[in-house]
Amino acid sequence: MRWSFLVSITAIALVCNYCSAEPNASTAGRPGIAVYTPDSLHWSDAPPVLPRGANAAVLEGDPSKEGPFVMRVKLPDGYRIPPHTHPKPERITVISGNFFVGEGAKFDSKHGHAMPAGTFGTWPAGMKHFVWTEGETVIQLHGVGPWSLEYVHPEDDPRQGKK
Repeated sequence: MRWSFLVSITAIALVCNYCSAEPNASTAGRPGIAVYTPDSLHWSDAPPVLPRGANAAVLEGDPSKEGPFVMRVKLPDGYRIPPHTHPKPERITVISGNFFVGEGAKFDSKHGHAMPAGTFGTWPAGMKHFVWTEGETVIQLHGVGPWSLEYVHPEDDPRQGKK
């Protein structure tokens, strides 16, 4: 009986010590709960590969590096991204507004899929597509970085000086 009593007391002490301990080498860096309310997001200019007017807020990871990431992008009414591709699958959830995506190397708003708020969409790496918005629109991109975009027509790339 003495032996089982000592084992029980030791186990309780270890559990209490673990629960109240400050982070150490084995627990430091472990992610805790991260909550991002809409009013707490830090918006900044979107990456220069996107046409001017978009803002972005990175929620998790770093879209420019290897590994998972989550990024929100706020797009103004009438925003357009000319035909482009991505080297990895694209995964988008529409948070608010109306997002449209069309497939092909030529921008044609008559041939697109409407994605109202609450919609999720995904398309494969390398697929030529174009997008536009109606009303201010917020989308959430989630995937594995590095995230990049290549324009089908190089003259559409905003980094080339075209306004």
